[in-house]
Amino acid sequence: MNDQGETRGRPFLYVVVCAAGVAAGVGELLTAARERGWETGVFATPTAMNGFFDADAVRERTGRPIRSAWRSPGDPRPFPPPDAVVVAPATFNTINKWAAGIADTLALGTLCEAAGLGVPIAVLPCVGEALAAHPAYRESLRRLAGMGVRFGEPYSGEPAADGHPEFAWERALDLLAFPDAGTGNG
Repeated sequence: MNDQGETRGRPFLYVVVCAAGVAAGVGELLTAARERGWETGVFATPTAMNGFFDADAVRERTGRPIRSAWRSPGDPRPFPPPDAVVVAPATFNTINKWAAGIADTLALGTLCEAAGLGVPIAVLPCVGEALAAHPAYRESLRRLAGMGVRFGEPYSGEPAADGHPEFAWERALDLLAFPDAGTGNG
């Protein structure tokens, strides 16, 4: 049993959602994670909670509240500890603050803590070309990679040739591949 009084069966995946237009598709990641045997809990940056995704649909899909604000002392933890973390979409702001150790939101605090605990973390950046060229961003990617964070290909947020943006949600899960098929125990 964990500190929520639950018996753990499936591995638990924290999904951190940042404020980018593609965040509306986070349900694709949640569905793929469930199909691969993960239970999920979603953390969102405060700005992402302002209409960047369908919060009601996410709550229904996970069966859990979305975490965006710190809990009060004495309140129970609504999620068990993570077996892995996915940050998708990961914005310029979140990546840079996280690499600098800034934990001024619950999402960032969770990422800083998970990295410190050695929890496997996969990131799908969603950063425009101009911001991706910024020296601070490039240094942040190097710092996080040095901490063991696994990165998918950057996504600029620009539509593909057919006019529809392609965001590789399932790639985040591929980055978390463990020798024992995604159980989080490898």
